[in-house]
Amino acid sequence: MGKIVDITDKLTFDENPSICVKGENIEINADAPTILKIMGMMQEDDFTDKITEAYELLFSSNERKKIEKLKLSYIDFNKVIETAMMLASGTYEDEEEMGE
Repeated sequence: MGKIVDITDKLTFDENPSICVKGENIEINADAPTILKIMGMMQEDDFTDKITEAYELLFSSNERKKIEKLKLSYIDFNKVIETAMMLASGTYEDEEEMGE
């Protein structure tokens, strides 16, 4: 048998991140297969056509119901999707943190 390297201690196994909108915590699906699908969709010519699909991948049915109850404008809805994608992929930087 070849060499075996246990990397368990190097993995985080973090829970899914959440965003808070109007006091409502909304959990984001941040598992690797979901993020890889979304990253692939972002490479396509017109990602705007894929917003609904990304939304359904990023948020469970229960979380989508919470978002729908917020009655967000299209611009705010896109901001939620954008922020969720950045949080899930680990690329989110809080503007306040960036200024420090």
